[in-house]
Amino acid sequence: MWKLFLLCALAVARAEIAEEEDVLVLKKSNFDEALALHPNILVEFYAPWCGHCKALAPEFAKAAGMLKAEGSEIRMGKVDATEETDLAQEYGVRGYPTIKFFKGGDKTSPKEYSAGRQADDMVTWLKKRTGPAVAALDGVTGAESLIADNEVVVIGFFKDPKSADAQAFEKAAEAIDDIPFASTSDGDVYAKLEVSEDGVVLFKKFDEGRNTFDGEMTKENLLAFVKANQLPLVIEFTEQTAPKIFGGDIKSHILMFLPKAASDFQDKMEEFKKASAGFKGKILFIFIDSDLDDNQRILEFFGLKKEECPAIRLITLEDEMTKYKPESDAITAEGITAFCTMFTDGKLKPHLMSQDIPEDWDKTPVRILVGKNFEEVAFDSAKNVFVEFYAPWCGHCKQLTPIWDKLGEKYKDTDNIVIAKMDSTANEIEAVKVHSFPTLKFFPAGDERKVIDYNGERTLEGFSKFLESGGKDGGAPAGDDEEDMEEDLEDLEDGQDDDSDGEDDGHDEL
Repeated sequence: MWKLFLLCALAVARAEIAEEEDVLVLKKSNFDEALALHPNILVEFYAPWCGHCKALAPEFAKAAGMLKAEGSEIRMGKVDATEETDLAQEYGVRGYPTIKFFKGGDKTSPKEYSAGRQADDMVTWLKKRTGPAVAALDGVTGAESLIADNEVVVIGFFKDPKSADAQAFEKAAEAIDDIPFASTSDGDVYAKLEVSEDGVVLFKKFDEGRNTFDGEMTKENLLAFVKANQLPLVIEFTEQTAPKIFGGDIKSHILMFLPKAASDFQDKMEEFKKASAGFKGKILFIFIDSDLDDNQRILEFFGLKKEECPAIRLITLEDEMTKYKPESDAITAEGITAFCTMFTDGKLKPHLMSQDIPEDWDKTPVRILVGKNFEEVAFDSAKNVFVEFYAPWCGHCKQLTPIWDKLGEKYKDTDNIVIAKMDSTANEIEAVKVHSFPTLKFFPAGDERKVIDYNGERTLEGFSKFLESGGKDGGAPAGDDEEDMEEDLEDLEDGQDDDSDGEDDGHDEL
């Protein structure tokens, strides 16, 4: 009787967890219950108004359906973080969508989802997280199905499954979440896949179609081999591919901005792809459709407009973001190869954007700075210069404008104080790396070229007190609160909307 009662209670509990398109609708009230019933759940914390969440929804539901159709115990769930604020706060949700994997019913330390945002990516990642790192192939049929069903798959061919090479292969597989690994010792599979001896082959549905590992079979060498060959020679920058682009080990990226609708699109893509072959594993070649509205912020980041495309730019993500621009606008394999070679040889100089100096730049209480006049104004040894680095689209900058104007008016007749502003989306300088908007920095008089961050209240009184103290009250040495520039570029197209917790940090990210 007790067993029957328990089974009925469990059935009722299951019924209480609603589903939408095979995705569990999770709340604070049923979250623990869901983990007890379904120990392995991938959970999306979303906001109904978030565009990236809306774009993810069909792929997330498709993945849930795929798993359910297979009879998998893995489930997909979603939490409306704007409604379930306590649950969102408990798991540190600060952007939308945030995706976390709860394994084995453990609610204390979920794993951040780190792969792509297409259904196949999610299913592959989840299977790698819950199953063996290396799947055993079921003959020729199993091998063919695995290759047919995946964009990229890595297969190890080992007559002795317990050999040192096979163990190194398994260790490499354990370190990669988003690509399926399998192994076989079946001679028929060797023959069907045209493999004559033990080794590792990466099969893919693009470019060469397959790559054979050549070298000492170590975990490190295998990881390098997979990472060098898992992406197309040229990858399109989209919301789905962004995690792969930014999550990879290749931190030097060359970008081609080109309208997909252009009549010579295919010709230019061929030239770009031809050049990419020589820099495999060194520089990631990325194509961006310059006509898409979603990509306009990226163009702006590089100082480009639609009408200026096609265009080539190169950027490094190590330490600081450094941009490079080729001398010629022509898109040819020879020109791109020469440009990349100069970069890898360390012979390129960074490209710093600058507008022309406005004729009336010093005729208003708030001086207008651009890249071309910044040095002489900001580092004038006789002046204390307070600069707002802003973006025209930044809401926080717009809120600050009337206060900053009043500050300029207050000190317009003070000989040794200059209040200034610079549009950092159109101007770049070596002395200051702007990470978020608005950024406020103080350049005190003297020959030391000091730079002090302002971190105080954004009020006329706060600014005035800071200036009167010579930058000692409300400031901090530049660099104390710097953020990761790579994360800032990801925010352009990483598929996440910020400030999910409802708190406003007073900055708009790049």
